Amino acid sequence: MKAKNIGGQAPGGKRTPLSEALPLDTPFAVQIFPIYACVFKCCYCIFSVEPSKRGFISDKIMMDLSLYKKCVDDMAKFPGKIKVIRFVGIGEPLLHKDIVEMVRYTAEKKIANVIEILTNASLLTPQMSDALLVAGLNRLVVSLQGTTAEKYQEISQANLDFEKFVGNLRYFYEHKGQAHAYFKIVDTALDNKEDEEKFYDIFGDICDSIAVEHTVPIHAGVNYEEMPGAKEMNLTQFGLPVSEVKICPQPFFHMQINPDGKVVPCYSWDYPGIMGDCNKESVTEIWNGPVFQKFRRTMLEGAKILGGPCADCNIVKYRLFPEDNLNSAAERLKQHYQS
Repeated sequence: MKAKNIGGQAPGGKRTPLSEALPLDTPFAVQIFPIYACVFKCCYCIFSVEPSKRGFISDKIMMDLSLYKKCVDDMAKFPGKIKVIRFVGIGEPLLHKDIVEMVRYTAEKKIANVIEILTNASLLTPQMSDALLVAGLNRLVVSLQGTTAEKYQEISQANLDFEKFVGNLRYFYEHKGQAHAYFKIVDTALDNKEDEEKFYDIFGDICDSIAVEHTVPIHAGVNYEEMPGAKEMNLTQFGLPVSEVKICPQPFFHMQINPDGKVVPCYSWDYPGIMGDCNKESVTEIWNGPVFQKFRRTMLEGAKILGGPCADCNIVKYRLFPEDNLNSAAERLKQHYQS
């Protein structure tokens, strides 16, 4: 197998101890949520939940290209470079009709070290691969759902020409140049150890890094106990021991821009609050603004203090990296975040 198996590690590589870097004048990561739609209904994802039961997600399904370009122009005013601009959110980024232009404009403005798309890759044709690579994409993360067409139907309710799909992924790998391809699968999409070996055999020579990640209970409304191949969930998504987390680190290094331009502080689809609106404010104003600062200051008292979604959230518990743990640094950091 050519790919490096990075199971049990941070997919993006070595992480900076967050408490030593705070406060940040430039976010480490900006997640762009370009479209609230998906071609799959994976059993562990919110797209398996009826829309009426998901709560508020966005006032728009698709982000306007003009709004996105305004956000990029705003981000160019940050004092430093963003580590990663990530296209994902709640949906399939390749469904956005302007995704190539979004990547191109981001690369042209040189606002980030890494431009990344997280995708199920069902729409990744050779033509799309060529266009994205020319535009400046330098990291592709592919979330896989099985080693056969039958498994894709079971996990995602998707009819997939599996051989063609693998061929399209191989095309990307063979034409990617310096871009990085990371392929992952969740353990519930694999039947057994033999199927896991099959996963490595099929995909291990057509990507740079590869891993089996763990299905974790992060979405309210999804019955994780009844999904195919349900396992005891005592590890994080990335294979690290689960620990109780008092302070969510996400709002201190990350922001997400939704299709309607609203900014939220974390990866949760049950938003703890809206930090600002890119239609009315600049991205830099929102990042440094009083609403976001007050939210961070309160978070340093503990997620339970915030109540609502933060009090019951499992996301950080099951996605925490040790370098991001802020528990011991809370008192020192409070002086930097005034409510």
